[in-house]
Amino acid sequence: MNGAILRKEIHDRISDIGEADILVGIPSYNNARTIGHVVKAVQTGFAKYFPDKKAVLVNSDGGSTDGTMDVVQQTSLEDFQSVLLHHRVEPVLKIATPYHGIPGKGSAFRTIFDIASALNVKACAVVDSDLRSITPEWIELLIKPLFDGFDYVAPLYHRHKYDGTITNSIIYPLTRTLYGKRVRQPIGGDFGFSGRLARHYLEKDVWETDVAKYGIDIWMTTTAIANNFKVCQAFLGAKIHDPKDPGADLSAMLYQVVGATLGLMETYTDAWKGIRDSEAVPAFGFQYAVGLEPIQVNTERMIERFRLGTRELMDIWKIILDKDIVDFLLKLGKTETKNFFMPDEIWVDIIYSFAAAYHRKVIHSEHLLKSLTPLYIGRTASFVINTWESDARDVEEKIENLCVHFEQKKPLLIKNWS
Repeated sequence: MNGAILRKEIHDRISDIGEADILVGIPSYNNARTIGHVVKAVQTGFAKYFPDKKAVLVNSDGGSTDGTMDVVQQTSLEDFQSVLLHHRVEPVLKIATPYHGIPGKGSAFRTIFDIASALNVKACAVVDSDLRSITPEWIELLIKPLFDGFDYVAPLYHRHKYDGTITNSIIYPLTRTLYGKRVRQPIGGDFGFSGRLARHYLEKDVWETDVAKYGIDIWMTTTAIANNFKVCQAFLGAKIHDPKDPGADLSAMLYQVVGATLGLMETYTDAWKGIRDSEAVPAFGFQYAVGLEPIQVNTERMIERFRLGTRELMDIWKIILDKDIVDFLLKLGKTETKNFFMPDEIWVDIIYSFAAAYHRKVIHSEHLLKSLTPLYIGRTASFVINTWESDARDVEEKIENLCVHFEQKKPLLIKNWS
C-alpha cells in the first residue's frame, strides 16, 4: 500500500473483505455524542439506495478517549423494515481504526484513501462526524454521480447568511476565479470522489505538510479541478453544525485555509494563469428552502478589532498594499459604525495583494496571513451591516457580484504575480 501505515488487523480485515463497490469514511475525534446518528444515516443510505452494492463504512479516528470508535462498532439498524421497501442483499461492513501521522483531518482522510485504494472501490465519500442534519439521501447524492462518470462531488448546502463567511468572502470567489469552475462550497467538509481520484490523492506528497493538519478540503477540491477530473455538485439541504459567531476568533482557521489556498496557487500556477472565465458545474439533487439556525453577530466588537488592526498592523499593511488602499483603511478606521463600508473593489485588491505578497515572500508567511485577520473581520462587519435586511437570495446576489469583481480584476493578479 502506498499511503498511510495501517495496522496488521486492518490489513487482515481488508484481506477478509477483498474488494468493495462503495466506501464512506467518517473522520472523528471525540464525537461519541453525534457519530451514532451519522453512522445510522450512512448505513440506511447504503441499504436504501445501494442494496446490491458491497459497501464499507470506515471510521478513521484521531485517538478519541470518549468511546467514539465503540459507538461506531455498536451502532446498527435495528429495524430495516421501517426504512426499506426490501431487505438489503449485501451486509454493511465496518472498519474502525486510529490513523497515524500528523494529527489532523488530512491524516484521517489519508487512511480512508488508503483503505479505498486497497479495496479497489469505485465510489467513495467522506462525511463529518458531528453532522446533525445528515440524512440517508446524502449518501445517494454524494455517491450516485460517481457511477455516472463524475470523479468529484462537492456539497451544495443552504447555510445561514452569516455562516461560512471565509468561504463566501475569500475561498469561493478566489477558487472560482483561479480555476474556472463555480464550486460553491469548496471547503464544505462532505465530499464524494471516485476510486481513481482517491488513488491520485494518495500519490501526492503532502501528507507530512500542513495539508495533513488542515486545508485538506480545499486541497481535495483544487486538486480535482486543476487536474481536470470531472467535477459536479450535489444539493444536500441544510448543513447544521455548531454555529460560530463570524466575529469570534477565527484567525487560526483563516490562517490555515487561506494559507492552503495560496500554497495551492504556487502548485498550480500554470493551470490558473491561462483561465479567463468561470463556468457552472452540473448540480444534482432537488433544491428546496430549509429552516436554518440563527447566528448571533456582534458587529461593534468586529469593527473594534479592525480598528485595533489599523493601529497595530499598519506598518505590515504598507509593505503589502498600495498607498490608496492604506489611505482608505486609515479613513475607514475612523468611520462610525452605521457608515462602516468596505466595497468589493477594495476587498478584491486586498486579497490579490496578499496573494502576490505571499508568492514573492515579501514577509514571513505566518505574519502575512495573520495580519489579514483584522481586514477580513472588517470586511465581514461591512457585509453584515450591508445585508442586515437582506434575504438569502439578495445575499447570494451580493456574493455573485463579489465573484464578478474577482474575475474582472484577475489580470491585475497575474501582473502582480509576475
